[in-house]
Amino acid sequence: MASLTGIVSGIAGRYAVALFEMAEAEKVLDTVAGDLDALGMLLGESVELRELVSSPLISRTEQSSAIVKVAAEAGFHTLTKNTLGVLAANRRLGYVKAVIRDFGRLLAHHRGEIAAEVTTARPLTKTQLADLTKKLKLAMGRDVAVEEQVDESLIGGIVVRVGSRMVDGSLRTKLDNLAIAMKGVQ
Repeated sequence: MASLTGIVSGIAGRYAVALFEMAEAEKVLDTVAGDLDALGMLLGESVELRELVSSPLISRTEQSSAIVKVAAEAGFHTLTKNTLGVLAANRRLGYVKAVIRDFGRLLAHHRGEIAAEVTTARPLTKTQLADLTKKLKLAMGRDVAVEEQVDESLIGGIVVRVGSRMVDGSLRTKLDNLAIAMKGVQ
């Protein structure tokens, strides 16, 4: 466990490590990873689900029963359902996106992949994501697990973080740099 806690940290990291270790012991890592990917997509699509996991106005009991129903409807594995239930029971459902992210990092490490955070102004198409993954694999010399994020404030372009390295090709950064350069001209 010590090696896994070095990869992730914080509250979400503890839940992700616990889920990862149980899934590994039951040999259902890919199943749970699929569940978490599906949950991440559901969170991205449903305003009601995002409100359910983040609103402090929804009671613990309501959150718990609702998230378990969502998990059951989606056909999630028992480990995934139970973890979501525990998150809700402990009023930690707001950390679910971070748990999904951290589980992905643990899985990538387990598979010998490098985790790359890719932030774009708009979601990438499957073709763009596949091309980017291929290029990152060539550049890094290893398999790469891409964690995609959307930040509309970037305006355009892309920001890629792999370990401690970062390449910022966002339009926002370019405009900020131009503004700084223009201030020096006056």
